[in-house]
Amino acid sequence: MADVSAVDAYRKVTIGVAGTAMPEFEESLSSEDRWAVAMYIATLRTDPGMVRAGATLYAAKCSTCHGATGGGDGPFAASISVHLPALRDLAVQGPLTDRDLEQLVLHRRPGVPMPGVVRALNPRQVSSLVAFLRVLPAAERQQALGSPEAATFAAVRREIDSAVALGSDKIAFDAYLTFEQVETAVRARNPGLATELEGAFVDLRTRTTRGAADADLEAIRGRLLGDLERAERLVADRGSTPTLFMQSFVLLLREGFEAILIVAALMAFLAKAGATHKRRHVAEGAWAAVGASIVTAVLLELLFEITPGQREALEGITMLLATAVLFYVSYWLLSKIEVAKWNAFVKGRMEDALSSGSGYALASVAFLAVYREGFETILFYKALITSAGPTSGGAGVPAVAAGIVAGVVALVIVYIAIDRFGMRVPLKPFFAVTSAILYYMAFVFAGKGIADLQESGLIHTTVVEWAPRVPILGIYPTVQSLSVQLLLIVLLLIAVVWLQRDRFSRTGQDRRPSFP
Repeated sequence: MADVSAVDAYRKVTIGVAGTAMPEFEESLSSEDRWAVAMYIATLRTDPGMVRAGATLYAAKCSTCHGATGGGDGPFAASISVHLPALRDLAVQGPLTDRDLEQLVLHRRPGVPMPGVVRALNPRQVSSLVAFLRVLPAAERQQALGSPEAATFAAVRREIDSAVALGSDKIAFDAYLTFEQVETAVRARNPGLATELEGAFVDLRTRTTRGAADADLEAIRGRLLGDLERAERLVADRGSTPTLFMQSFVLLLREGFEAILIVAALMAFLAKAGATHKRRHVAEGAWAAVGASIVTAVLLELLFEITPGQREALEGITMLLATAVLFYVSYWLLSKIEVAKWNAFVKGRMEDALSSGSGYALASVAFLAVYREGFETILFYKALITSAGPTSGGAGVPAVAAGIVAGVVALVIVYIAIDRFGMRVPLKPFFAVTSAILYYMAFVFAGKGIADLQESGLIHTTVVEWAPRVPILGIYPTVQSLSVQLLLIVLLLIAVVWLQRDRFSRTGQDRRPSFP
């Protein structure tokens, strides 16, 4: 078995061995399971003692260049004239047998510097070092990049780069074999995308076999990277349960508190105007708004159910609409930090309603004020659940639901404190903090909304290879999503500068001497 690579083992497990009792397992085992078997076979040739000895040798003689976990990122790596391979990558180790690895340890690749002390190792030490190297890919698959799927996609990209750079059809085929580890998951969520990727891999292998021009290979590579980015979002992104809970809690607390604040202000205004007998109209309008909000939620969900073929597009549009409203609300809240403006906002609407003398007018003021909060809440929660995605370990919706329950409890406590104990809520810090959180959510929804539109095919995917990939912030390495998020940052800076300018202007006017 020392002459069998992990890729060879994977192929045998997949298609079986002709003329033997070894059957094919392509139908009975997923590609992920077949790779797990192949990697496990590679570790059967050693024992834990050899792995521990190899780990000690690696730490002493190899880690300064190759990194503590085999990522090619050791402290001396930057001073080496060539790019060191990531030894922990299945893409690097997969095609190599144990004997191949032993030869690399003793004789290195041409042009790659290697300390003489490594080449002086005895056969037992070399075998121990190889035994340790064999366990690195499994560790990477479970720890690197946050999930095994993300590690697989990273390995596929590196293999594609190598296949294009070297014009190697063998490496192109290895890239497809690595992609097979996640192909089933991609196909389950988007069969069309899986088929596109499969065709692109075939094109890459065919063109490299024929010795196609570099421009042709780069075009195929660009197409593959764009499709792989879309596929990784489907199967590798994992929402953070604490983050989803926090966002859900803050959404309901802010929207619910603002609704309570508006209704309380309306009631107080009526009391001050000596029209307490008309309070019931305000209550009727508020409860009607709650009912209308529930109906809106049902209709929105029904829209998604009756248009399954356009689900990604609808989700993308929903998140971008939520982005726009969240950004507007966050800036609107910034302007409401000044209590005088808030009071003027409420007073103006109520004066208009009272002057009409109509109970319906009062109810409509309450209805519109509360329904606006209800509509925003529905829109935000739909976007939040959509952003959680199908790969949050099944904990996305429960986390959002838990946040809603916590928000309801908090609102009840706040209402009782205000109504029965006369508690005064500090509006300035409340609005300031919630504005920051709402802007953060707008930033996340912007990136994920564009991602959904790319998934639906409405927007092209142009990969930015140097850009980071941070799903929890909605950051994806594409020109389209990064452009929208950059626009949000610019708009935020403009809003903050405008607000400060307005404050300074009013401060200056207040300081001017007044003349009779």
